Amino acid sequence: MENVVLIIHLLLALSLIGVVLMQRSEGGGLGMGGGGGGGAMSGRAAATAMGKLTWILAIGFICTSIALTIISARNSAGGSVMDRISDQPAATQEAPEAPVSDLLPPAEGENVPLVPRAD
Repeated sequence: MENVVLIIHLLLALSLIGVVLMQRSEGGGLGMGGGGGGGAMSGRAAATAMGKLTWILAIGFICTSIALTIISARNSAGGSVMDRISDQPAATQEAPEAPVSDLLPPAEGENVPLVPRAD
């Protein structure tokens, strides 16, 4: 269920981006654009089909965002990630034994001087 809502959410997001980018600029945003007679300062701008589609996509995007939040909160089972990590037993790995070599210094228990051998 979560995957279906997530796919719908992503499609709505991409559609919303596309619809907003296709709309006609009404000026004033970056100092460029259409301006013209009616704009942000007019009493009521005409509701175009693109404007209505933008509102529909935005409402759908917000609804899927809320739905995803509710679904993920329900799946969280009331615990944090740290609780799940601390519940798992720690994996114990024994360190491999170091190979006995003439290049290594002698162990502390041995009564051998710490000078290299002259072979």
